[in-house]
Amino acid sequence: METFDTELVARLRQGDREAFRIFVKDHQQQVFYLALSLTGNKQDAEDLCQEVFLRAFKALARFRGESKLSTWLHRITVNQFLDHKRRKHMQTVSLSGSENPGEDNMAEIRKLESASKTDEDAQRSELRHHIEQAMEQLTPRERSVFVLRHYQELPLREIGEMLEIAEGTVKALLYRAIRRMQKELAFYGGD
Repeated sequence: METFDTELVARLRQGDREAFRIFVKDHQQQVFYLALSLTGNKQDAEDLCQEVFLRAFKALARFRGESKLSTWLHRITVNQFLDHKRRKHMQTVSLSGSENPGEDNMAEIRKLESASKTDEDAQRSELRHHIEQAMEQLTPRERSVFVLRHYQELPLREIGEMLEIAEGTVKALLYRAIRRMQKELAFYGGD
């Protein structure tokens, strides 16, 4: 663990409010974008972020410093997401930020397509929509691994550490996620 992280954790454990403000400020954007990638909408991502920082604050006494604070926060974020999916069957929706599933999502896409300046914009919008629909078919664990690998560009080993699973399990989940995505997107003609 870096010296700054060590000092910050020590201050946080002492209840230093300024240290907590720094902690949140330094990591909030990273946690939010991961949460947004996992949940698929802004409101759920914001709620998840709040839960992550609250849980992190309560768990600081158990933080052993064997990983970076950012890695620890990634793990908490993914675990909170998975817990949410299990407990409340939180509905994931469009990664583009639409907060209304189903018809509202389609209306948003039609609006974007009709307002697009070029055919290329419309094609990108349609592709994004199809990718989002395919991601909705993934299990929460598959989606977590897929997002961490392809959106956060984390190495398989680090994803395994974060999720507290073997690297082989990460590979298997990623393989299943990719195969399922390929099946859902087969109409594009690729493998």
